This record gives sequence, structure tokens and C-alpha cells, in this order.
Amino acid sequence: MRFPVRLGYGALAQLARGAAVVAPDSESKFLQTLRARRGIRARYQEWGAETRDRARPLLWMHAPSVGEGLQARPVLELARQRRPDAQLAYTHFSPSAAGLARSLDVDFHDYLPFDTPGDARIVLDSLRPTALVFAKLDVWPVITREAHARGVRVGMISATMARGSSRGSRTASALLRDAYAALEVVGAVDDADADRLVQLGVRSNVIVITGDTRYDQVWLRAQRVDRASPMLERLRDARPTIVAGSTWPADEAVLLPAFDALRRGGVSARLIIAPHEPTLDHVSRITDWAKQMQWTTARLDEPTASDADVVVIDRMGVLGDLYALADVAFVGGGFHAAGLHSVLEPAAFGTPVIFGPQHENSRDATLLEQRGGGVSVSSEGDLARRLRLWTTEPAARREAGDYARALVRSGIGAAERSFELVDRLLR
Repeated sequence: MRFPVRLGYGALAQLARGAAVVAPDSESKFLQTLRARRGIRARYQEWGAETRDRARPLLWMHAPSVGEGLQARPVLELARQRRPDAQLAYTHFSPSAAGLARSLDVDFHDYLPFDTPGDARIVLDSLRPTALVFAKLDVWPVITREAHARGVRVGMISATMARGSSRGSRTASALLRDAYAALEVVGAVDDADADRLVQLGVRSNVIVITGDTRYDQVWLRAQRVDRASPMLERLRDARPTIVAGSTWPADEAVLLPAFDALRRGGVSARLIIAPHEPTLDHVSRITDWAKQMQWTTARLDEPTASDADVVVIDRMGVLGDLYALADVAFVGGGFHAAGLHSVLEPAAFGTPVIFGPQHENSRDATLLEQRGGGVSVSSEGDLARRLRLWTTEPAARREAGDYARALVRSGIGAAERSFELVDRLLR
């Protein structure tokens, strides 16, 4: 890591540590990220002193947010089954992944501390990991350097890098190149990803093409959904159902008028919408719009939800199950620059998927569109026409859904291949 970049990075990390002390309670994800790290050193030290069995190997997997956590999950499940001798630790960065972390069968889970030398030493002293494995692309340079210096074996699974990623910039390269070079095994999603990872500094001889473990994860989740659960039973209805997942205001500015046009065109469909950030303000804006359009509304737990025209989901962690109700899925993130959310979750249920035009960094969306299981729309009119087709023509909807499911099934097996790499590190 070049000294000026290293110095600036260290200063920012220390500034974040100080901000965590004074960060107020808030719905802001940034402030939640800071507040969650209060007392974090003590939490690690307490677990290390009371629960860490140093006679056993420990696998530490880090996944920054929910998407990467879902890539880590099937590998952790295999590790629990195949390596009962090992302890498992899971860390994340984003508050959105806290619920997922609690659901995992691991011995320890918490936020990743700030990437400072002091925090890194305390984490490594407490966990005493045998292997540290990152999911997707994020590496933390200070923790990686300290781990590598201690002989901890470092790897990555489901590694993928979009064309034009900022990771290829000169500053990012100066900051991260040594960390990528320290990786001992890397499971890349495909050959193109492997080539781009080499450009980041990953050694070509440590890369194996494994595929993306999310395909295994979403397939298993779809198979495991309890379709007779109280939540799904309460929402079940005979009308064509559109489930819109992880939407942002930019998506809703197109989706909501398109749904209104569909209804006024004589299609008796209903909309279940799960905002990416279900804050009170965000949920209220959607319900206010629906009321202005004279559509009936309800929230998830209200007894009138099954009869409502628009159901607004006001909590996180349930979207993966809600896709079981979908005749058509709309996935958010494609109408702004922050990135498209998972199109694989609805596809695993055999549901045709619609998304916005900004999906060039989503390999899955591109494959889904190429294979006929999904479609990109660029305007309210495009979206309304596609919704009409798939809500009124069952044969067309069924064909597209079959293509979507087939894509997911074609990717199964990545978890097994990735676990083999992780197990190699533990050995």
C-alpha cells in the first residue's frame, strides 16, 4: 500500500472510530453503521476469552452486506456439516445484514470493526482464525495484512468484478493491491471475472472457476419456503400478484404509475411492494400515493392485507418468502446508479422478472434477459405493457418463468466447489 494512500485511509478509519462514539440514534444506515461499533472490541474479546476453543480450527467468513452474506451462507452450511471440528465466525459491515447474521448457524457473529491496526490486532487475538474468507470482492487491507503476517490463510469465494468497476482505479489499486495479492485461493464466478481479478493483483495461479454460490442459496431458499406459513396465507389472493422488491424512489416513480395504468386498463392485479429501506417516511410516501389514486392499501401485518390493492412491506427480512406469491416480479435498483438488486431470488420461484435499464453491472440480469426469463424496461409505458402481457397471458408468463427457473438451476453446484476451496485453507 503506497504511503500517502495508506496514511489517508488510516486517518479516515480513525475518524470513523471517533464518530461512532457520538453517533445518535437514527434510521440513517450510515449512523447505524457507526453506532453498531460501540463497544465492539470488548465484544470480540469477551467471546475470545469465554468461547473460543483454541484446540479447534476457526473459519472466519466476512461478507459486507446481505447480497454477499447470501453468497457466504451455503458455504457456511456445508462447513457446519462437513467440518464439525471447526468453529465458525461471520462478520458483516452493513446494518442490513444484521438479521441475516442472526439466522446463521455460526459460533460468533458481529459487525466488522473499523480497519485500523488496533482493531485488527484485537479481532485476530480474539478469534484466532485458521482461515479468513471474503465473499464477492471486498477485502480490508489492514486486517488482511495483519492476518497474513500471522499465518492466517486468506481466500475469497464467488469473486466477481463488473467491467468498469472503481476497484480498477489508481487509488483503489494503491490501497488494495497488496491485499488481493495475499489471497491464497480465489473462487471466481467466470473466466471474465478471473481476468479482471488478476488486474486487481490476484495471482492467476490461485484462481479457480467455481460459479456463484448465490444460485445454490436462492434455489435452496425457494425450496424451503413454507407456503402455508401464516404470513403467506394472510396475503394469498386470487388476483394476479406483482411483487416489487428492494425498490428505491426512482424505481417507484416508474412502477407506481405503470401499476395505475394497468389497473385503469381493466386488469384486476394487486401490488406487494417492499422498499429497500422501509423507513416510516418511505412507506408513508407509497401509501399516500396509493390513496391519492384511490387504491386500497395495507401494511404487512394488517388483517385487510389480502384484500388491498397495494400492500406495503414495512419491515426487512421477508422479501425472499414473498416472491412465492408473485406472478410477476419487479426488482428495484435499475432506475438509479446504486445498482440492481437480486433478480435470482424471484427467478428461483419460476417467476418472470422485470427490472430497469441500469443493469449493466448485473451479470445475472444480463443472463436472465438473454435466456428469456426477464426483461429490462426503460419507461413507464414499457413497464405497463410488460405487466399487462405477463398478468393477462398465462402461457407467456409460464414460459418466461420456466426460463428464469432454468437459469438458476444451471448455476447450482458453486457452493460445493467453493467449500472445497475453503476446506483446503482449513487443512
